[in-house]
Amino acid sequence: MQRQYETVFIMTPVLSEEQMKEAVSKFQDYLKKQGAEIVYEDQWGLRKMAYPIQKKSTGFYHLIEFKADPQLVKDLELQLKRDERVIRFLTMALDKHAIAYNEKKRREKEAEKEKETEKEK
Repeated sequence: MQRQYETVFIMTPVLSEEQMKEAVSKFQDYLKKQGAEIVYEDQWGLRKMAYPIQKKSTGFYHLIEFKADPQLVKDLELQLKRDERVIRFLTMALDKHAIAYNEKKRREKEAEKEKETEKEK
């Protein structure tokens, strides 16, 4: 049975933009090859962390929301642990309320973008 999950991972700040994108695509490809459906993705960019991790105070944050079997989540987390570019990650199983909240936020974000596009014209 497929459930919906959300994974946020932090990559080391010493990566170049290209290296960061390559790491993200590695995890996207892994999910797709294993039969997961990527629902949403958001690159938060370079952010300051609340506390240093591995003597680093910033990191590249990336969020992937996907539908998959629970076993795939364990495999994905193993891949994240093995990758030296990832310094932290968190995977959450989403219930129906969290899914509805995420969809509402996405619709609001899209409406904002449309308003900005209309203002520019």
